[in-house]
Amino acid sequence: MSDAGDALAPIETGYDAGGEVSLRPSRLADYVGQREVTENLDISIRAARARGEALDHVLLIGPPGLGKTSLAHILAVEVGAHIHQTSGPVIEKGGDLAAILTSLEPNDVLFIDEIHRLGKTVEEILYPAMEDFRIDLVVGEGASARSINIDVEPFTLVGATTRSGLLTAPLRSRFGSTFRLDFYDHEELASIVRRSADLLKVGLDDEAAFDIARRSRGTPRIANRLLRRLRDYAQVKAAGRITHDVVRDGLGVMGVDEAGFDSMDRLLVTTIIEKFDGGPVGVETLSAAVGEDSGTLEEVYEPYLIREGFLQRTPRGRVATSRAYEHLGVTPSAAQADLFE
Repeated sequence: MSDAGDALAPIETGYDAGGEVSLRPSRLADYVGQREVTENLDISIRAARARGEALDHVLLIGPPGLGKTSLAHILAVEVGAHIHQTSGPVIEKGGDLAAILTSLEPNDVLFIDEIHRLGKTVEEILYPAMEDFRIDLVVGEGASARSINIDVEPFTLVGATTRSGLLTAPLRSRFGSTFRLDFYDHEELASIVRRSADLLKVGLDDEAAFDIARRSRGTPRIANRLLRRLRDYAQVKAAGRITHDVVRDGLGVMGVDEAGFDSMDRLLVTTIIEKFDGGPVGVETLSAAVGEDSGTLEEVYEPYLIREGFLQRTPRGRVATSRAYEHLGVTPSAAQADLFE
C-alpha cells in the first residue's frame, strides 16, 4: 500500500506538493462558490466543535475540479484535526483500510477520493467503522479462522466521487451529509482568479479575470491552470501583467477558445459531426474514434458540453446540437437541420 493514508498537517505552508504557491483555500471563509454546501457545512462544523465530537461523515459529489479535495482539507482545518488522504483504487485489501483506520487520532478526517472504486471486501470493513467506530477482521483460514473486533477512534470520513451512480446503496446510506457540487458561474470564477492572482503576485485586469472565467468551463481548477499558464505568457510577452489582449493571445496559442473548448473538446464534437453525421453514437464507439478512455469522456469532457448545450445524451448515444454546429462553424446536413427545427 502507498503512504497516501499518512497524516497531513492541516495546511501549514503556502506551497503545494510541486513547490508552487498553493491556490487552495485553507478556510471555509475563503472558499468561493457552492454557497448552500458551505453554509450547511459551517453549521455542522460549529455544532461538532461545540460538542467536542467528530463531524458526521460527508459525501461530496461532482465533476473533477470543483473543489471536493479543497473542502475535505478545509473541514480538517476547521475542526482542528489532521487529514489522512487516499483514494479508492489505492486501498486494495481490507488490511490496507484497517491499517489506515487504526492510525487515526480522535476526530481526524479520512478523505477517500474516487470512493466509488472501493472493492466490496473493503467496503464491508468500512461499514462498522463508520457506524460504530469498530472494524471486524477475520484472521486465519478454514477451521482455524476467527473474527476479531478492533475499536478505532471517532473519525470523519469524507468521500469524493465523480460518479455517484456507481456507489453502492449501503455505503451511500452511511453518510450523514451528502452534497452535490455544481459548476461555477463567471462571477464566482472571476473572484477565484483574482484571489489566485494576488497569491501568485501577478498583475491582472478585471476584464482579463472575466475573460479567464468565461473560458474555464465552470471549473476552478481549470481557471487556476489557465491563470498559471497566462502568468508565464505575460512574463515573456507582456511585461508580466495579464490584460484582455494577453488572455486572447495567450489562450489562442494554447488552443483554448472563447467557450473554453480545448483540442479534445473540438476533436470530440467534430468527430460526432463528421464521422457519425451528428449522432447518435455510443460512448464506447466514440471513445475508440477519438482515442480517449470512455470513463474520461463521461467524467471530464461531457458534463460541461452537455450543460452548455453542445451535446445531448440520448438512450441511443451522444448527439451534437445545433449550438455545436454553430460554434464550430459547420453547416449541418439536411437531415440534421430538420432535427433542429
